[in-house]
Amino acid sequence: MKKSKLLLVVLIAAGVIAFFAFDLKQYFSREYFEAQRAVIDAEVQTRPLRSALLFFAAYVAVTALSLPGAAVMTLVAGAVFGLLWGTVIVSFASTLGATLAFLSARFLLHDWVQQRFGDRLRPLNEGVAREGAFYLFALRLVPVFPFFAVNLLMGLTPIRAWTYAWVSQLGMLAGTVVYVYAGTQLGEFRLSPGLVFAFALLGLFPLAAKKTLDALKARKVYAGWARPARFDRNLVVIGAGSAGLVSAYIAAAVKAKVTLVEKHRMGGDCLNTGCVPSKALIKSAKLVATMKQAGHYGLKDCRVDFDFADVMERVQRVIRDIEPHDSVERYTGLGVECLQGEAKITSPWTVEIRTAAGTQTLTTRGIVIAAGARPFVPPIPGIDEVGVLTSDTVWDLRERPQRLVVLGGGPIGCELAQCFARLGSNVTQVEMLPRLMVREDPEISEMVLRKFRDEGVSVLLGHKAQRFAIENGEKVLYCEHAGESVRIAFDAVLCAVGRVANTAGYGLEELGIPVTKARTVEVDEFMRTKYPNILACGDVAGPYQFTHTAAHTAWYAAVNGLFGGFRKFRADFSVIPWATFTDPEVARVGLNETEAKEKGIPYEVTTYGIDDLDRAIADGNAHGLVKVLTVPGKDKILGATLAGEHAGDLIAEFVMAMKHGIGLNKILGTIHIYPTLAEANKYVAGNWKRAHAPQKLLAWVGRFHAWRRG
Repeated sequence: MKKSKLLLVVLIAAGVIAFFAFDLKQYFSREYFEAQRAVIDAEVQTRPLRSALLFFAAYVAVTALSLPGAAVMTLVAGAVFGLLWGTVIVSFASTLGATLAFLSARFLLHDWVQQRFGDRLRPLNEGVAREGAFYLFALRLVPVFPFFAVNLLMGLTPIRAWTYAWVSQLGMLAGTVVYVYAGTQLGEFRLSPGLVFAFALLGLFPLAAKKTLDALKARKVYAGWARPARFDRNLVVIGAGSAGLVSAYIAAAVKAKVTLVEKHRMGGDCLNTGCVPSKALIKSAKLVATMKQAGHYGLKDCRVDFDFADVMERVQRVIRDIEPHDSVERYTGLGVECLQGEAKITSPWTVEIRTAAGTQTLTTRGIVIAAGARPFVPPIPGIDEVGVLTSDTVWDLRERPQRLVVLGGGPIGCELAQCFARLGSNVTQVEMLPRLMVREDPEISEMVLRKFRDEGVSVLLGHKAQRFAIENGEKVLYCEHAGESVRIAFDAVLCAVGRVANTAGYGLEELGIPVTKARTVEVDEFMRTKYPNILACGDVAGPYQFTHTAAHTAWYAAVNGLFGGFRKFRADFSVIPWATFTDPEVARVGLNETEAKEKGIPYEVTTYGIDDLDRAIADGNAHGLVKVLTVPGKDKILGATLAGEHAGDLIAEFVMAMKHGIGLNKILGTIHIYPTLAEANKYVAGNWKRAHAPQKLLAWVGRFHAWRRG
């Protein structure tokens, strides 16, 4: 620690220690003031300036050191100095003290806290970056958090000190006046109408201030827009994927009048081009791989005879079988008006909908944007000429590509690369990063990589695609690797390098609704956009692009869109699981070891190898592991990663444990059926327990048993 920081820490510590060691808090109580009232009044009348300066200095010290007593001192200021001068003294003293606390927190802790707890402070940082002074003004005007906490926390954000000072001065002024006025009434030490009124103001002020602040903010946001006198709908939902369907379902369930607009197919990407078709293909490909290993299960080797077109037709049958769950008929029966057409937001309360029957404009109290995302195709030279496939279009294939290049080593690229390899394609997977599935821990990535290479996938890591070309009628890709050019010939290329949110074409630009650096719709912690009655959820809003998180955020969007004027619910992203359905399957919730190291979060690691699990051995799937991160010395789970058969199902126990604060001891004490794969979760808890066994106590217990034996 630098000498300047050490000196400041010593000074602050000395002040706090002195306050409690010498029982200085007794001088900041109403009882002390009552006992010394006559002496204090005489001192103020005799030497008013000196008294005011001493009081000012004491107030600054108390607030700068975040000591208890500021509230009592504010009341005393009103009783001793009166409403005018009491307000002046307290207003400037509280601002100076708050700014000193702010600067101290920034000087001592800002860099360290941002590095270690940046994710937890992200909502605050984003609020400051987005609204700055207005965000702080709201905290000051409506004291949701204690003022001392605001002083310290805001010091950890990027707000400028001068902005912090003047906004705090204005934001605290109204509350200061109310408290000082209450003090002028307390000075009489009797129950007067004025005292009752002052305390009523103290109770009602936060609510009134919040309503006033919301009204001012809304007036600013909605300035220039004409609000309809009445509304056709309570909610209009744009997009009928997972997020849109859930939003519409919730609205209909609470008897709101809701319209759902989809320009393509009900069910969105998940049903038509994402989760459902990919899992159907994975199942067929896995069956082929299993049949090729018949000898491993004590059976005669068998020849797998299949037609690729039949496999892809089965994928479409699966889609058709699930379609009724997301159909217009079902949602109409639930009370949702379903329209096929293009929607465009024309004002904060109007949506223009173009259908085959014509164009109509609906007025609505709330709008939910659930427009989803699409595959991102990078502008690599020549990519258009060779005809690229994506996760949207690959399902149209009926002829298996003999040589397939898969661009991307993320979840989609890995799932499809393994599928096509198992179905007979010669697959080359190209990833510019040094490993597959870079969001997972290195040993998990290595486990998947070994399986891929064992199954014949040519995985090229650290290869950056530079250009595509057609040479003598043959399609080729040129990559850069270690400074050299690598030529790859292929018949088809599948691009799986990520997805980008659909943010254009339905009115965001015209309304000035901003997007983030990640190119998603910018929303607050309540899933609201710039306009509080326009919300966004699912892939279009992020921060995760999973079907289950789309449904999760849709609940908040729908409920806040319908009832936000009465009560709002902050979206909870504290426990988010996900899975990649490769073989081995990989599932995860919370922190993994890589993230914990990057964020400087202390942790312990406990693992259990599934190769030791009876059921896995019996099934011929004895590979994989369970890896759990816990708080050092405690069984509290920070995160879990599973790799192996049915990992996406097994992770649910850890998801529930983290959501409800259940530790490894409780998992260990839960009966798991034998023999099942779920026992792996219990065994990893057992490994943790053995590692934390009280060895000294056990040694004494051993002596006790020896004594008992005689």
